[in-house]
Amino acid sequence: MSTSHVGNASTEASPHVLVVDDATVDRFIASKLLRRSNIRVTLVEGPKQALKVLDEENDVKLILSDYCMPEMTGYDLLIAVKESPKLKHLPVVIMSADSIPSRIKECMDGGAKEYIIKPIRAADIARILSYI
Repeated sequence: MSTSHVGNASTEASPHVLVVDDATVDRFIASKLLRRSNIRVTLVEGPKQALKVLDEENDVKLILSDYCMPEMTGYDLLIAVKESPKLKHLPVVIMSADSIPSRIKECMDGGAKEYIIKPIRAADIARILSYI
């Protein structure tokens, strides 16, 4: 399991975003863009690690998750979060390289705040952070 916290002591009071993506490059890009907005970032490779982090850390303010991942999809993570009394308040934003209308509808109906087409761009960050 690869979990990494990105930030420093000066950002401890900053909002905390959990980025879930099995692609190293996409995790790096999201992290870099979020840090520019003074956001603390925790990076994980998949939904199972994300649920473990969420169980251990109470200060995550938003989940930014890829849709297509092995074992569990971002949609599966979304549903697990929305069905959890402890986590259901957390906003979830889904990212995907695929713009499939039925998948977008499924995620939005499942409680996602937004469905963003990858690669994530600087212009997406302010909109994502508006959900915190």
